[in-house]
Amino acid sequence: MTNIKSRGVERFDSLDRAITEWMARYGLRIMRIGLGIVFFWFGVLKFFPGLSPAEELVRNTIYFVDPSLFIPVLAAWEALIGLGLIFGKYMRLTLLLLFLQMPGTALPLLILPDVVWTHFPYAPTLEGQYIIKNLVLIGAGIVLGGTARGGKLVAE
Repeated sequence: MTNIKSRGVERFDSLDRAITEWMARYGLRIMRIGLGIVFFWFGVLKFFPGLSPAEELVRNTIYFVDPSLFIPVLAAWEALIGLGLIFGKYMRLTLLLLFLQMPGTALPLLILPDVVWTHFPYAPTLEGQYIIKNLVLIGAGIVLGGTARGGKLVAE
């Protein structure tokens, strides 16, 4: 019985190692491309008035800049971040653009609290959730930045 149990543990360990090695080999690329698709998609939507669910939030947050000028610039900025991530080119510049853009995405938390919270600080609205999810984007950007000089994920 111990021998069967031991072989089962060895098989599980072997499978676990194979999966972990696959994740280490392809995880950064998948994360980079996925993050790029999100930025590109959300950016391109902003080129078409009324398509982006964030358009009204942007208009109300950056009320001191003409939205007909600001929103296309933001759209191009996000689309460029997306393309840089998708193709893995100019990663330092791409990540700089990403990190310069992120504080602006958090502004509604301060400027429009009634729009982003039903009960501060624990019950965000849908708009608040849309903003808070950017913590994941920032984390992904930090991980990608950690590999910009050739760093890698290692399975062990």
